[in-house]
Amino acid sequence: MNLSEVKSAEIKNLDLLAKQVVEGFITGIHKSPFHGFSVEFSEHKLYNNGESTRHIDWKLFAKTEKLYTKKYEEETNLRCHIIIDNSASMHYPIVKKQTINTLNKIGFSAVAAASLMEILKRQRDAVGLSIYSDTYEYYAPEKGSDRHRNMLLHQLEQLLVSDSKAKTETYHYLHEIAEKIHRRSLIFLFTDMFQTSKEDEALFEALRHLKYNKHEVILFHTYDGKTEFNFNFDNSPKKFVDVETGEEINVYAENVQEKYKELVENYFKELKNKCLQYKIDYIPVDIHKGYNEILTSYLISRKKNM
Repeated sequence: MNLSEVKSAEIKNLDLLAKQVVEGFITGIHKSPFHGFSVEFSEHKLYNNGESTRHIDWKLFAKTEKLYTKKYEEETNLRCHIIIDNSASMHYPIVKKQTINTLNKIGFSAVAAASLMEILKRQRDAVGLSIYSDTYEYYAPEKGSDRHRNMLLHQLEQLLVSDSKAKTETYHYLHEIAEKIHRRSLIFLFTDMFQTSKEDEALFEALRHLKYNKHEVILFHTYDGKTEFNFNFDNSPKKFVDVETGEEINVYAENVQEKYKELVENYFKELKNKCLQYKIDYIPVDIHKGYNEILTSYLISRKKNM
């Protein structure tokens, strides 16, 4: 769903916004020739040959001429764990207030996570949450209750109003998180992948650790496409400051834009190839392009794990 499709600009209720995002996504799927799986929400799922006929909804069959079985509230089909990098670089670009049209990377990740939680709720799947920066800030195991989900939403709302000056060693906290997730789960990681080249191998070792116990890992490489990928700045002298190290450089954007973009494209390709090598789903997500790709990734992964 594109952010412009949500009517209210100010994020006053993250839960409501997540519902709007998911509803728009579902409507889009139903209008498009989306093949490969069906989206079965509410309290029904398609009947499979060989299953007991005891729970078939015959009233629904009379209306649709399709066999559905009833799903019950206590059913949990999948366990999911969402991990969010809350380091200083994720708070770029600097915004005065997080609105649907002026989200930075951490704001986008919070809304995306809330939207995933909404669709997980509709599918009766359990969800957990980890947030880290230069410390392991928050951890909650996978559960499916409304009370648990509301607690996680509160944590995500704090990300929308917080600031961070923290550096992070992502690989260090991914190892910690991996030690906590014991039962097979679908793991979503939101991070901008900013680290020194020396840390690349350590990071992928940590991602491999996350895959231990047959977890499936989806890496959402979160970035600002306008400036971090295309380096789209006006051609006036600018001082660029690394928000985590404090390093500074003065340049004319136009003088380095072509070379910068070439290097970034190569970095994205390297990340994709490395993830392919380790059987990690790599999905670059531009914060200006909405949430459809993120929600679609969940549904595809869910189908594979059913």
